[in-house]
Amino acid sequence: MSRIGKQPVEVPAGVKVQVAGTTLKVEGPKGKLELSYHPNMRVDFDDKARKIQVARPDDNRENRALHGLTRSLINNMVQGVTKGFEKKLKVEGIGFAARMDKTAVVLTVGFANAIKLQPPAGVTVEVDPKDPTSITVRGADKQQVGQFAAEIRAARKPEPYKGKGIRYIDEVVRRKEGKSFTSGG
Repeated sequence: MSRIGKQPVEVPAGVKVQVAGTTLKVEGPKGKLELSYHPNMRVDFDDKARKIQVARPDDNRENRALHGLTRSLINNMVQGVTKGFEKKLKVEGIGFAARMDKTAVVLTVGFANAIKLQPPAGVTVEVDPKDPTSITVRGADKQQVGQFAAEIRAARKPEPYKGKGIRYIDEVVRRKEGKSFTSGG
């Protein structure tokens, strides 16, 4: 039995859950999310206990894999509509900065032109006006937040020699030593 899959998902007060066919809809203070799960999985919502339980039909390899996955996705949805998710990024380099242009993020990261990235619906981006090197990506959908943060980082990945580029706030970039010159005879 899947250790993760058999744990019920606690649903806090103020969150609406609706199961219809193979679709699960979760609505909370931070937004609405919808999941179409695999038809082999059975998702039950107990309104009195405020818990969602995921069950699988048998111990088939595919069903064992889907069991934990489905439970994790549902847990992320419930967590997303109550607390939300956020990723923080840091821009490092002389002259490198980020700014907001209406809803889009404009990155000045050493190229001839600035890079303009438009966040998907449900994802908000903040750039501190006092510190144009800090970017915060927030949203209810964990996958969308992570994907957009990865797209921002991909605009200029941190390079290993000087450490310039865009990195996650907790990311450690392994530095390399540059060329060493010796006084040869």
